[in-house]
Amino acid sequence: MSGDWITTKQAEVYMKTRHSGKSQTASAAKAGISERSGRDIEHNKRKDPRANPRHWQTRKDPFAQVWLSQLVPMLETEPTLSPLTLLEYLQSQEPGSYPDSQLRTLQRRVKQWRAEFGPAQEVMFRQEHEPGVLGLSDFTELKGVVVTIKCEPLEHLLYHFRLAYSGWSYMRVILGGESFTALAESLQEALWRLGGSPKEHRTDSLSAAFKNLSADESRDMTERYEAFCSHYSMKATRNNRGCSHENGSIESPHGHLKNRIQQAFLLRGSYDFESVQSYQDWLDGVIDNHNRRNAKSIDVEKQELQALAEYKTQDYSDLVVKVTSSSTIQVRTSLYTVPSRLIGQTLRIRLYHDRLACFLGSHHVLTLERVYGKGKKRRARQVDYRHVIHSLVKKPQAFRGSQLRDDLLPSPIYKRIWTHVDSVMSAKTACKFIVGLLYLAATEDCEDELAWTVMEAISNNKDLTLSAFQERYRSASIVRPSIEVEQHALTDYNQLIPRQEESCYV
Repeated sequence: MSGDWITTKQAEVYMKTRHSGKSQTASAAKAGISERSGRDIEHNKRKDPRANPRHWQTRKDPFAQVWLSQLVPMLETEPTLSPLTLLEYLQSQEPGSYPDSQLRTLQRRVKQWRAEFGPAQEVMFRQEHEPGVLGLSDFTELKGVVVTIKCEPLEHLLYHFRLAYSGWSYMRVILGGESFTALAESLQEALWRLGGSPKEHRTDSLSAAFKNLSADESRDMTERYEAFCSHYSMKATRNNRGCSHENGSIESPHGHLKNRIQQAFLLRGSYDFESVQSYQDWLDGVIDNHNRRNAKSIDVEKQELQALAEYKTQDYSDLVVKVTSSSTIQVRTSLYTVPSRLIGQTLRIRLYHDRLACFLGSHHVLTLERVYGKGKKRRARQVDYRHVIHSLVKKPQAFRGSQLRDDLLPSPIYKRIWTHVDSVMSAKTACKFIVGLLYLAATEDCEDELAWTVMEAISNNKDLTLSAFQERYRSASIVRPSIEVEQHALTDYNQLIPRQEESCYV
């Protein structure tokens, strides 16, 4: 009798094939067993071992003395105790009696006990989704992937909106973490791309979005969120805090969609992008490919969506700030420079997750990129030397002691230039030189080219004179028109000689 494990199904297939007239060899191959096993089946020598399961132990139970007397009462009192904790308890009570090699045995015993006598577990009830009913929003991140912008790491999240029935998805790059502004702006964009709105919109508890807000601010955010959903005739719902499975229709698809994104990165061969917008455009293409695979279900669901409102609603935060005498504004915890002509003015700021739209009255005057502090350092600065250079060039010595000195230098190359000139020139000359370079870069729009030219001069140990660079770049900016003169024929002047009447000579 061979040692192969033959199932009842295999035996049935073998005998059925034999009864149809096939040979033992052909019947055994059909059933996926050996020919010898086939003969055993015909002579009733082979039985399914599962029909007579073993009920005896093959080795001594190492926990027989303590299982019922000590371990079971402990599990009944606290069912979440881990097998490792129980083993360490026994080792402390009887040193040397319970080696670590017995952990796997105890794990099986505890697992069996919990299955038979443990507390009831929470049951997940799979939902049937109807088209046009439920849309979900959540924030996620790409783990194990470092996206870079011009080789600089980009700290960001991904906002994900999804229709529960069809799986239609939209993703957006989010800078600065979860916030109401990021949710509202991204959700509104998703709805307008979709061309309709579901009857219900569900998010998580939004605890991250409301972090560090006062009670009044949190209440205001809640009211704004509900007003936003009301504008699109959606019922605003949230799952309970800590219960991510209540948002299961989007939590699980996160993984599938992020896997698709990671595969697209592998196909692309690079994680680096020219700008955040180019990263977003690439991401849109990946999501569009995903949506095309669900085209039939999406077409069905679009028929059931509610019509959009006639206009978009507010998806930003409103702030009012005054421009200081330093030509700066303070927005949240970050400092921004603005053109010096706005000093003393009061600006109305529309605060988005990635930008500040600045208005003077009802007129848009400026858009600034929003910045966020990194790590525990919550304060950040967005300084543009062009905003203040026309004033700084009149008093260049103010550069050295300025609180914004390092931020005024627009790139690491300019920082290297400043370090060099500050070490080889007098304090007064160094300030005048670096401020003059910044003024030249701003007025002649040659920031990068000028920086490399100066660095080349430093590398070649050439004399650094501001006038030489000014002459080079200011003369280069003068456009001399090219005038082409076409010489006409001299015979053309004959047309200017008046004709004499022949009668005068008669």
